[in-house]
Parts: sequence; C-alpha cells; structure tokens
Amino acid sequence: MVVLYNAPQSTCSQRVRYVLHAKEEGFEEHRLDLFSGDQLKPDYLALNPNGVVPTLVDDGRVVIDSAVIMEYLDETRPDPRLVPEDAFERARMRAMLRFIDEVPTPAVRVPSYNLAFLPHFQAMSEAEFEAVCEAKPLRREFLKKMGRTGFSEADMAEATGRLRRGVERMGHWLAESGGPWLMGACQTLADIAVMPVIVRMDDIGMAPMWDDFPAIGRWFEELKATDAFRPTYYSGSLLTEKYPHLAEAKRAEAVSAV
Repeated sequence: MVVLYNAPQSTCSQRVRYVLHAKEEGFEEHRLDLFSGDQLKPDYLALNPNGVVPTLVDDGRVVIDSAVIMEYLDETRPDPRLVPEDAFERARMRAMLRFIDEVPTPAVRVPSYNLAFLPHFQAMSEAEFEAVCEAKPLRREFLKKMGRTGFSEADMAEATGRLRRGVERMGHWLAESGGPWLMGACQTLADIAVMPVIVRMDDIGMAPMWDDFPAIGRWFEELKATDAFRPTYYSGSLLTEKYPHLAEAKRAEAVSAV
C-alpha cells in the first residue's frame, strides 16, 4: 500500500504525483490543507519532522523530500524507467536536478507567495505568524524574509533573474539534446523536476519568459500530452483555480497582449 500525503497546489507534491501516475502506481492520497496547518499537526510531524509536503509511506516505510521520493520510486518501480541506463548520463541528469532545485524551484516560490499566499499571512497576528515560521524548519528564513508585508521589489527582481537563468539553462539543455525532452528522446526525472516550475510560471502569467526559447513551448506541449499530466493536475491544483483574482489578472494580461 502506497500512501501520499501532499497538497494540490504544492509544486513538490506535483512532482511526486506525476511520477506515481507515470508508473501507474495506485496510491491512497491524503490532501493536506496547508493554510489550516495540517502539516504542523503532531501526527503528520511524526511522519515528516520538517513540516512540509509531500511524504510518501510505502508499505509502512516513510520517505520524505520530493527529490528523494522521485528517485526512490524509480528504483523500486523501474517501469517505465525515468533515469538513464548509462552511469555518465545519470550523472548528467543528477546535475540537472541539482540546478533545478537550487535555482528555479526556490525562485518560483517568491512570486507565488506574493501573488497568492500573502493575504493569508497578513490575516494573522504577528505572534501567529512567528509561530508558523518557527514551526517550519525548512521554510523559517524564507517566511521571515517575506514577513507580513510581502517580498520586496528587490527580492522579486532577484527571483525573476533566477527564473530567467533557469529558462535559459533549460533552453540550452533542449538545444543540446535535440528534444523533445531535456535529455533527448526519453523523459527523465529532470523533466519532472522542472515541470512544476514551468506550470506555475505559465499559471501566473510568466510564460512570455520563454518566448525566445520555442523548444520550451514544444516541451511543455509534449508534457501536457502525457497520460500522467492530467491526473497530476486535477482541478484545484493550479493557483488560478484556487484564487480568482489571479485568474482575472491572467485574463487581463492576455487581453492586453492581443
């Protein structure tokens, strides 16, 4: 029995859901409400002391951290294989994973929090906000930097720069491999790792950032056509589906661009 504790809009959760669906692995899904503090309740912290999602429980064994879970699933359920057979190519893929997790993945959280999540924190008292920060060992400094007024223009500019570097690197990988996937003919964990970043950027109106890299647009269409994509991004998984003001802003931007 595989059990996945996750949240619909969590980018890290989306990675793991995709891998499970790609491998046609049945699983019991527990959807946590992060703004209700489900991830900070004692029973969940007993599984994942970091107080974040996702957490996978496989036959009673607990695996945490989305990157670790993805590799674990590929090692224990190797059909279809999502890592290269060749050791050198696996090393290249892991270098891609490291870049994705160090540069674009944390960067996309900054506009996400400012655009969608900030009102939730603004509704808290200072004491409540501090308590949330202290309860999140992996996100404490990130939340404190945001505060209850949001990330600064400088922070947003830095995040945008990091996302741009991520897009440029992705464009380079696709040009080097010839596509349709980052490493060529076969989809790998690198594609799945960067997937939530691209989906989130598209969802919050940042897709023009890859206008100069049409291969990314083709990669995105290829990804959306996979059997695993639709069940991964079920209704409510996108920020614009949960926050109407974001959907309206995205529509307005689309109209102004015509």
